[in-house]
Order: sequence, then C-alpha cells, then structure tokens
Amino acid sequence: MRIEKFSAFFGENAVLKDINLSISRNKITAIMGPSGCGKTTLIRSINRMHELTPDAMVSGKIFLDGEDIYATDPIIVRKQIGMVFQKPNPFPMMSIYDNVIAGYNLNGIKLTKDEKEKIVEESLKKAALWDEVKESLHRRGTFLSGGQQQRLCIARALAMRPEILLLDEPTSALDPKSASHIEELIVQLKDTVTIILVTHNTGQAARVSDYTAFLYLGELIEFGLTDRMFTAPRDKRTEEYLTGKFG
Repeated sequence: MRIEKFSAFFGENAVLKDINLSISRNKITAIMGPSGCGKTTLIRSINRMHELTPDAMVSGKIFLDGEDIYATDPIIVRKQIGMVFQKPNPFPMMSIYDNVIAGYNLNGIKLTKDEKEKIVEESLKKAALWDEVKESLHRRGTFLSGGQQQRLCIARALAMRPEILLLDEPTSALDPKSASHIEELIVQLKDTVTIILVTHNTGQAARVSDYTAFLYLGELIEFGLTDRMFTAPRDKRTEEYLTGKFG
C-alpha cells in the first residue's frame, strides 16, 4: 500500500496533513502517537470509513496494489481491507458461527453449507480460537470473554480473506493476559495478511511491529524500522514521546 500527499478533514479542520507512507506486504506497521493526533482517522480513511462522517473530506491518494482505493467501490475496498475496533463488537444476536460469516451474508454472497463450515473453521483457527469454541459454535458470541470476543472479531475480519487487516487499539479494552494473547496472535497473522496496528502503547509497538509511524498533530513526524526508531529516533518529538515527556 502507498499513501501519497493524503489529508483528511472534518469540515475545514485538517486532522491529517499531507501524509506520505508506504506499507510493506506481510509486515506489521504500528501507527503511534498521542490522543487526537489522527491515528484512527488515518486507518478509517484506508478502508473508506472516514467519508461516512458528515462534513468529512479527503485529498491525496491511497493505492492498494497500484489501484487508487478512492476510485474503487468502497464495498470492494472493505472486502480487501478488514478492520477490528478498539472494543470487541461481535454482533450480539448472532452465534459465533454466524458472526464469522457475517460479511458474506451482509454482502449477499451465497455459500454452500460446506463452504461456510470451511470458512468458519479456517478463520477461527487463524484467530487461535477454534479449539476453545468448536463445541459451542451456535452459542452467541457475547457469551465469550473479552479477549475471546476480540479474537472472534479478528476471525470475522479474516473470513473475508482481506489483503490488509487494520487493528485500532485492539487490546486497550482487555486485561493484560488477554492483551498478551492478542499480541502473540498479531505476530502469527503477518504470515498471511499485512497488518496496520494503531496503538498508543509504545511497548506494544516495540514488541510486535516491524515498522513504526509516529503521528503528531496530524503530521507524520517519523517513519521507519521499529528497532531503529526506538533506539535512535531522528526527530526530537519522537524521542520525547517515546520517553514519556508527552502523550
């Protein structure tokens, strides 16, 4: 993915300013920065959700495999780019099974019973949840623990076989043990999907990401290999953020 001279607005207020960024395939790219710096707006723009907000506008380009996503049907874009949110949000009236294949049903994609069962099993295995729920697939997803619910949401996103998975602070609502399981899962998943992880947790970015981008006041201050950025940041603002002087 390539982001070129990209800006995002709410009315006349620019929340992202002239962002240029390249996302490497099958790597984890962390987007970090203090609250209000534009992290969530950036990933909402990447899967065409930002424009659903009244008065929202964008300028610039975002390319996926050379195709401008803003010249593509947003429904197609959202199949290619899955998203998991801050708080686990399984559909409350649906079973675990139906949650996983919800994307197909909502998009009117017909599947045979065998196809459904294969997708459900594959997706839950990818999300490291299959062994825990295979005997209770037809119970509601809301019966699961918080960490399990978040893994169910990851399985639901993976079921559509996206090229990119966007994770918006996926562990911030979880206890430390559940958060650790999600971090382990994220590292495993990069073999099959490119991951963009929004986090305000610098420790998490250091543990799981290959590349890190630091946003501040809507601007991309620094981007590069995580190891390099955390040991030798090139911008004073990055260093101050990483050492806890603000954020």
